[in-house]
Amino acid sequence: MIDMLAAPEAEADDLTASALLAALRDRKAVEDRAAADQLDLAARWADLHPPESIHLAAAFTTPGSEHEEPIAGEGCPLVAEFCVAELGAVLGISSTAAKKLIGHALELRHRLPRLWAQVQSGAVPAWRARLVAETTIHAVPTLTREAAGWVDDQVAAVAKRVGTAQLDRLVAETIKRFDLASADPASDPEDGYLHVDPRHVTVHDRDVHYAGTIHLEAELDLADALDLDHALAHDAAAQKSLGSTESLNVRRAKALGNLARTQTGLDLFHTQGSTSAATITSEDRDGLPAAREIVLHAHFDATLTAEGTVFGPTGRMENRNKLLLLDQIRSWCGDSRTKVTIKPVIDLNQNLTAPGYDIPARIREQVILRDNTCVFPHCTRPARACDIDHVTPYDHHAAAEDRQQPGPTQSDNLACLCRYHHRLKTHTSWRYAMVAPGVFEWTSPHGHRFRRDHTGTTPIHPLEPERP
Repeated sequence: MIDMLAAPEAEADDLTASALLAALRDRKAVEDRAAADQLDLAARWADLHPPESIHLAAAFTTPGSEHEEPIAGEGCPLVAEFCVAELGAVLGISSTAAKKLIGHALELRHRLPRLWAQVQSGAVPAWRARLVAETTIHAVPTLTREAAGWVDDQVAAVAKRVGTAQLDRLVAETIKRFDLASADPASDPEDGYLHVDPRHVTVHDRDVHYAGTIHLEAELDLADALDLDHALAHDAAAQKSLGSTESLNVRRAKALGNLARTQTGLDLFHTQGSTSAATITSEDRDGLPAAREIVLHAHFDATLTAEGTVFGPTGRMENRNKLLLLDQIRSWCGDSRTKVTIKPVIDLNQNLTAPGYDIPARIREQVILRDNTCVFPHCTRPARACDIDHVTPYDHHAAAEDRQQPGPTQSDNLACLCRYHHRLKTHTSWRYAMVAPGVFEWTSPHGHRFRRDHTGTTPIHPLEPERP
């Protein structure tokens, strides 16, 4: 009886689930079709902006102005450099991502035509074809048009299931088949080492672990490596004898840091020649210069209480834009040979001014902290790697001609722009204005408008009418 009563409900659930799956399948088909159309439209956008469009706009070029740029492989047409920015802004992606989209579209249409046809017919999803295009564009050494065509022929039969590992093997085979690789002088077992020295030390500081660690990779001379291993083992043993309960790997990692800091301090101290080794006292040792002097820009929320200023447990490390724990800062600063510099708090809403064109350090720091990144729509380039731009251009002749300065050097007329978008603003009809501290409104050459603030970029509607 219970089974009989439950059957209609189970049947209804099955129908609902089936309907959901059918809807998801339909939506996925629409998504794949839209992605294929987007590739086609991106290629057409490139067609509208050939290198000739630059020369038609100006009879001469100036430093920093637009130039033609190859964004796909050999045999693909060049495009006008600045055309990618407006496409990216309209799509809600960065200029770098827009450049990659156009490059993939041109690579597929001109060098991988069979795969391009499969994408446009719906047989292969666009994302998988773009994976192939990314591989052929950035293959090392560069693939010729004939070599890319051979890859296209091989991939066309298995495009629906091709993966990165298979692509890598296929490109390697292509390079060998078309004899594209240059001779490797280090491949000779007899004297190859005389041509290429493999020694290096690489600190991967762009990949910071959430625990505040980074990866270090090195290849050393045999004697140097053995000496380093001995020094690390000695320091790790010393840490254990002093009561450390951490693992051997952790103690060796700490030993490497201790070696760097101590040796740097001793080198600096003895280079000054102020004290001989025989006369160093305990006070002299304590007077060694700081060996750890790392510049970190950390931002923490703080509140004022009866007991004083209380910092939040987590913050943001401006370097690499990583989450940071307050305890990590305390541990880094706890070393006796760490130099700590506290900078004064800067009011980001205060309108600082300066005479002349040059931007003083305090105003520059305020603008960097206020903007955080390049303020162009969807750009994420860190502000410290950007130029400081006068939103309204500074007139260098205003004072001599007894006119009011239209673009003064003050906080409400300054913004962070990466070099690419700084050039774009200077040499094209893109324009922007600061409507509030750190809030910018941009207008593209075709009248699309965007609002950029600390939360990101949002489109402004309705659009301005397109200018002729």
